[in-house]
Formats: sequence, structure tokens, C-alpha cells
Amino acid sequence: MASFAQFLGRRVVVQYRVGDVLLPASGRFAADSGRSIFLEQHVEQRGKRSYFRWEIPYQFIHKIEEAPEEAEEPTQAGGSAAEQGNQQAAAASAGSGVSSSRSVPLISLPQRPKAV
Repeated sequence: MASFAQFLGRRVVVQYRVGDVLLPASGRFAADSGRSIFLEQHVEQRGKRSYFRWEIPYQFIHKIEEAPEEAEEPTQAGGSAAEQGNQQAAAASAGSGVSSSRSVPLISLPQRPKAV
């Protein structure tokens, strides 16, 4: 089997087979055991940092290629002050029923009658 050690530490996109379906996976190439490769992806949600790790056996790999590096890493504060202001304005307008060109209009649903 081929060794994929040349991708170690780089961002890659892998297409692998599960049954009759080809699935994509992307992340940092973490390890190559000689039988499987390991991809790792770091995620920050609600201020908590976690990571996912995939093990993909060699026989299921359909295609692997190096992905371009991300231009900007996610910031801990959630972006610049201007971006935060735009996000807050969009959220406020969505909550009040006022639509902007960047937000999707909300559909008002009829209220269910209250049980007596």
C-alpha cells in the first residue's frame, strides 16, 4: 500500500468510500499508521475548543489531495467590531420582523389556540 506521510501536518481533502457512497473529509493530516490515516479538525463553539479526529483505512481512500491553507484563522472574539455590529444589527432586524438585503425574511406562523 502507498504511504501518505508526505501530507503530514498539512491541510488535506480526502474522498473515501463507505459502502457504495463516496464521502468527503477535510482537516489537518495528523498521522499515518501504515494501515490508516488520521485527520484532525479543531473547532471552537460557544467559547469551548474541541477537536474531531477521523481514522480512514487505506483501502477506503478514493482520493487525497492537499487543500489550500485557510486565509484567516477563526478569532476568539468572533471578528472585528464592525463585523460584530453588522451581525447584531442583522439579528435585531430579524427579531423585529424588519428584513435587510442580507437577511432572510421570517415567515410568521399562526398562533395555536390556547387550551382552556
